[in-house]
Amino acid sequence: MGGKNILLINDLPGYGKVALAAMVPILSRMGHYPFQIPTAVVSNTLDYGKFRIQEMTDYMRDTFLVWKELGFQIDCVCTGFIVSEEQAEIIEGYLKEQKNAPLVVVDPIMADGGKLYNGIGQNRVLAMKKLAAYADVMVPNITEASFLTGIRPGQEYGTQAELRELADGLRAISGKSVVITSALETKAEEENGAQGENTYLVYGYDHIRQEYFRVPYDYLPVRVAGSGDIFSAMVIGELLAGNPLAKAVQKAVKALSGLILENQGHLKEYKGILVERYWEVLSHSGED
Repeated sequence: MGGKNILLINDLPGYGKVALAAMVPILSRMGHYPFQIPTAVVSNTLDYGKFRIQEMTDYMRDTFLVWKELGFQIDCVCTGFIVSEEQAEIIEGYLKEQKNAPLVVVDPIMADGGKLYNGIGQNRVLAMKKLAAYADVMVPNITEASFLTGIRPGQEYGTQAELRELADGLRAISGKSVVITSALETKAEEENGAQGENTYLVYGYDHIRQEYFRVPYDYLPVRVAGSGDIFSAMVIGELLAGNPLAKAVQKAVKALSGLILENQGHLKEYKGILVERYWEVLSHSGED
């Protein structure tokens, strides 16, 4: 199978193996051709507490015009961090113009840990919800899913029935597939609201197979810069290889878990993971 043209719309770090810096090498190694549009150029990962962000809205608009004149054809579009509502509208306009129906993957990066990121308000949530309506596969974490749907905003856990309700709320937005990452499934709840037995998992729905799925994983208590970007890149690569969504998620979870285990000694430095160095770990994720 020949490589696909994959448009990655995300931020570009000056330092740190995250966002475009993490996704491009993975998809290139899988044999695809990444096209890149940075939504912002960021001096370093935000974990450091001091950073410089240069938004790239005008560049985005101009690049789409140039590519239209050149007749570039895209097979897959993946959106990540978006700086403003205007950028979301620019991407929407681009998607509306595409006649070859590319695979659209939307990671609505805007929240984590039960709350929205600093500087993100309700207008951004609404803009991301509009953009997510174009997604063939939506990949929010559980916090983002709750804010997009308005279902128990900020709640970081749920019973299997509650997770299914959340997935159905996302399906109502796009009508397609959804993947909820970083979910915490409770077996039961006490009368006082305390959590019962917990299982960490990725919960999703495949609109092609019309089936729900859950992929449990072992929780590792470390902060992993760029983990969501690695996960999305792996899922995209597996989908373009013809794997069903549940299988793609299983492989991505296995790969990311392997990378974290290999790197957990220095993850606190916010550098991200040198994915090129660990391609053997990534490639072996596909072995059963």
